[in-house]
Amino acid sequence: MTTPLRIGLTGGIASGKSAVAEAFARRGVPVIDTDQVAREVVRPGTPGLDAVVAAFGADVLAADGTLDRRRLRERVFANESERRTLERLLHPRIQAAVAARVATLTAPYVVVAIPLLAEGGRGDRVDRVLVVDCPPELQKARLMARDGTSAALAEAMLAAQASRAERLAIADDTLDNTASLEALDAAVGALHDRYLALAAGRSGA
Repeated sequence: MTTPLRIGLTGGIASGKSAVAEAFARRGVPVIDTDQVAREVVRPGTPGLDAVVAAFGADVLAADGTLDRRRLRERVFANESERRTLERLLHPRIQAAVAARVATLTAPYVVVAIPLLAEGGRGDRVDRVLVVDCPPELQKARLMARDGTSAALAEAMLAAQASRAERLAIADDTLDNTASLEALDAAVGALHDRYLALAAGRSGA
């Protein structure tokens, strides 16, 4: 069985990755959301959650025993050392879970949404990188509106990520998400055709 062409979808926080992922999904493309996978690897009873609690203490748990993601996020974004510790604990688990899912697919290509692809290094996780791009000022405004974060926290979260230039430097394809949703969907449609052709050529079809 031929492994699907792996398209790594990335972009800064609040850049519009979810809208792009949904546009691919509407076209029948399998989409693996690593944010969702990240939640799964820290469910109660998992080794992932046990590792996080061992590193950060039980105060990162909510009353029901689940991970309080907002509390942990605020804590690690204020401390680079703790953020890197969290990444070291979770990234290998997330990558293993994604690889296992990709191995079960028979589609021509799969979109793997990886918010921190530029930060973690492209490596051999994907065959092609698609960056959703917009100005940092727009990211900040969207983040504050979406999550109700303060301006200071929004700025810290943006600063903790790769810069716009660093993301664009690893891009094979770029989507500008400063216009309408209709324009974004049309751009996804063009990429869909391109990826189908690339996948066909790769498999010798």
